[in-house]
Amino acid sequence: MSIDSLPAHHGSEPWSEPAQSTSGKNVSRLIIATSIGNALEFYDLLAYGYFATTLSKLFFPVHNATISLLLTLGTFALSYLARPFGALVLGSYSDRKGRKASLTLSIAMMTIGTGMVALMPTYATIGILAPIGIFASRLVQGFSAGGEFGSSTAFLVEHAPQRSGFMSSWQFSSQGASTLLVSLFGAVLTGALTQPQLESWGWRIPFLFGVLIGPVGLYIRRRMDETPEFERVEKAESPVRELFATQKAQVIASIGVLILTTSAQYVLLYMPTYAARQLGLAPSSGFIATLVAGLIAIVLTPIVGHWSDKIGRTRIMFVAGVLFLLTVYPAFMLVNAHPSLPTLLAAVIWIAVLKVTYFASIPALMASFFPTRTRTTGMALAYNVGTTAFGGFTPLAVASLIAATGNNLAPGIWLMFAAVLSLATLTWARVKLGAR
Repeated sequence: MSIDSLPAHHGSEPWSEPAQSTSGKNVSRLIIATSIGNALEFYDLLAYGYFATTLSKLFFPVHNATISLLLTLGTFALSYLARPFGALVLGSYSDRKGRKASLTLSIAMMTIGTGMVALMPTYATIGILAPIGIFASRLVQGFSAGGEFGSSTAFLVEHAPQRSGFMSSWQFSSQGASTLLVSLFGAVLTGALTQPQLESWGWRIPFLFGVLIGPVGLYIRRRMDETPEFERVEKAESPVRELFATQKAQVIASIGVLILTTSAQYVLLYMPTYAARQLGLAPSSGFIATLVAGLIAIVLTPIVGHWSDKIGRTRIMFVAGVLFLLTVYPAFMLVNAHPSLPTLLAAVIWIAVLKVTYFASIPALMASFFPTRTRTTGMALAYNVGTTAFGGFTPLAVASLIAATGNNLAPGIWLMFAAVLSLATLTWARVKLGAR
């Protein structure tokens, strides 16, 4: 499907400014410019999560393999504490100085964070400095990622407000591309290399590739035009203060609707580890399954985003959320009763389809909650609080639940809990904020 061939929807959203036409060529350029940074952010996260078992041996070596893995995932989770801080700093910077300025800064910092992991000596070489260095790299990446979602969503929505669902959905489609690419690296490396080769140098390849993406994205973003809507609006002196004074309900609603999608995403991120440790499958099986999930996200996300411009966002999200609640636990029951690549694929494909259907509308829905002068700050804060609480800690929570209870169905229970919270918030947002 061509990204330029879809018709525009001429409905209006709360807080939206009068629309200006955007040519097909410009639409493609805008999508590429924003998606490449979001793809790098997610690529880095996925690479760390997918290779968590290998990283645990190299940077957090202890006698108990489970404790070593939990330390690795705990570092991953704690790094998310930098995200809300980055959201406030970079989000406010975007609302005061411009979307382009913030997007350029965030991709430069993300490249540094990825490079630190790619080049970090292991524990055997530099001792305790190795895990400290990995943690520092996660803090840099978390801070920079804190401003990425809000700035890039605002940038896309403000350039083409009539097509906000379709335009902003490409952010999540780019996450699918990241999933596809990292999963391909994982499947090839775990299948072609011996374990000593993978632990010696193979694991660095995906991170080194991620470092190469950064300069390309930086070059493209420096050549972007600022959004007309941002240039017209009167700037807030303190976007953070204005946000907390007048838009607390919008922030809460945005966090709540994110819970399900971010929890599902990080359960999928954990699947290679889950497939190997809990199901006893070959390491490549989990990567093959997540590769398919990435392909689904690439193809389906912009279709659902376009659809949401036509029939409304919350209606689609509600149906997907209910299906999540009713079917995710049976999906994990199936894969545990009959552990194999086909059953793992079936479960992951189903979860991926529901997740994409639910989350494709979220960026445009969140953008509609906030006025232009605080839009980036509001979206960035909500997105990063949500992903910190229910995303970054999901792999650790799932691994801890399995370790404590011995119940391999813990991921299904976690996602059911997330579905209940998001569906309740979505209902409240429709009543309280008039979300549609």
